[in-house]
Amino acid sequence: MKRLLAAGLLLASMLGGAAQAAAPVAKIQAMLAKPERLCGRFEQSKHLAGMKKPLASSGRFCVVAGKGVLWRTLKPFANTLRLTRDEIVQLQGERVAMRMEASREPTVRMINGVLFALLSGDLGQLDTLFEVDGTVTDARWKVALKGRNPALARAIGAITLDGDAYVRTIHMVEESGDRTDIVFSDIRTGPDAVLPEEAAQL
Repeated sequence: MKRLLAAGLLLASMLGGAAQAAAPVAKIQAMLAKPERLCGRFEQSKHLAGMKKPLASSGRFCVVAGKGVLWRTLKPFANTLRLTRDEIVQLQGERVAMRMEASREPTVRMINGVLFALLSGDLGQLDTLFEVDGTVTDARWKVALKGRNPALARAIGAITLDGDAYVRTIHMVEESGDRTDIVFSDIRTGPDAVLPEEAAQL
């Protein structure tokens, strides 16, 4: 998730005019559900170049339209990243480890938008920043993203999204050879998707 945050910072500095998504991207966008609340579990594996054993973490995530993103790592250590319209806060237990406020850092709203787009599969937003190459097979789809700006492409490498009505996996490959795989499961929508403790944080 830290990598996504770093990517968001760079993306926010490069936002330009919106581009129209081309087929089959428009078809994939039509396949995606667009719930007001989307929560689920994630399993993340980071493979560092030169290391045999990947770094694994797991937890819960929530994407709530109009409010933001909550990324709760539960294992191996508790850590929460909360992105709202006005701030980005990283919590370690009850302690605030990092806070970025939109009033002081104008890019906060842009970072929120980028991460929201990645987790919710908003290809229209992603198309403004990446070259988007998509394929559809029956009810499944896959999208490859490459930064339109060379500096962006070097910073975050290549991103692949895979899914159906929801984004099911995110795969990132960096120039260094490091790889990150995120698998989403137990996806829930509707008023009961967000747990009470998560609603309190958003």
